[in-house]
Parts: sequence; C-alpha cells; structure tokens
Amino acid sequence: MTTDRHSRNAFGLTLLNSSHADIRRLKQQHPHTELHGNKLWKSTYVLMDYLSEYPPEEECRILELGCGWGLGGIFCAKHFNASVVALDADEEVFPFLEHHAQLNGTEIDTIQMRFEDITTEDLSQFDMIIGADICFWDELTPVVASLLERAIAADVPRIVLTDPGRPPFRAVAESLLDQGDVVYTDWDVPEPHNAWGLVLDIVNE
Repeated sequence: MTTDRHSRNAFGLTLLNSSHADIRRLKQQHPHTELHGNKLWKSTYVLMDYLSEYPPEEECRILELGCGWGLGGIFCAKHFNASVVALDADEEVFPFLEHHAQLNGTEIDTIQMRFEDITTEDLSQFDMIIGADICFWDELTPVVASLLERAIAADVPRIVLTDPGRPPFRAVAESLLDQGDVVYTDWDVPEPHNAWGLVLDIVNE
C-alpha cells in the first residue's frame, strides 16, 4: 500500500491519519471512544523507537496495556513475531486496532478490562508488558503503580512503558526505581516523528 497525505509509514508500519476515509468511517460507527483512545499518541513512537534499539525476545508473549489503537503491540507482532494481547478499558477502540492490525498483516487478540481487575495470575501468562501514555491522570498513579507491582510479583520478565513526561507517570516510575534492573530515562525520536518522552524499562530477574 502506498501512503498519501492521509497515511504514513513509521517503524515499518502503515498508520492511518484521522483524516483517512477508513478512520473517519470508524469514528462515525464508534463515536463514543473514552479515555483518550481516539488517536495515535506520540508516546507510541517513543515506545517503538526504544524497542527497535532494545527489542523483546522473539516470539514472546506480550500484553499491551491501555492499547488504544494498539500500534505498539502491532509493531511487536510484525517485527518480533510476538503473540500480543491488547487490553483496554474501552472496547470502542478495538475496531481501530483491528483495522490497523489487518492493514499491517498481523493478528492481535483483544480484551476489555480495567487495570484494577487484572490479577497476578493474569499477568503471569506474559513474558513482557508494554504500554504508551497509560498514566495521564493523578488518580491513575496508584492504580498503575499497583498493577506494575502485581506484574513484578507475577515474575513478568520485562515491563516497558513510555510517556510524554506527565507528573503521574513520573510518580509511578520513581516509586519503582528499586525494583529489579530499572532503566528510567528520556528518549528522543527525531524527525520526521518529532517525539520525545520518558521510558521506564524494568527487567525483573
């Protein structure tokens, strides 16, 4: 598929802009997306660029938290043959994810669930957890921190989260700096993507 002004190529994926006819149609069919899962957030570029440099193991089992359009998981499925489950509290985002997955020749499983409801047993099924821009409200800080603590207790080998640098995310990251082998750093993705963010990479050994 060739790209035009309504789509773009990034990190080996074809991404549709909000102006693309397919996205406009999906937004008409699913007009009530909540929790800001209605577009691509630039923290996803940070996630994909970081994972290009520090990739997951081939064919690992990945859980994408707060997936939105699911492009982080699609990236991992396409480039690392990962088996991906994309989770979001808002099931209205899944048609956008499924359309991008099909467009990029991947298959992603989806599950509608709130962070509070994810159990340690659920998390123990995965080799890696990823997420981009999932801690955007102050009230999410304890929720996300508790979820990550459960993931560490479940012996999930690796957790990678990215964020544009919001205070709630910083609070979560700083509370976990003594957990395992932790990288907490800023990450710049130059033109044409023009993205910057923070990365939290926890290796749980």
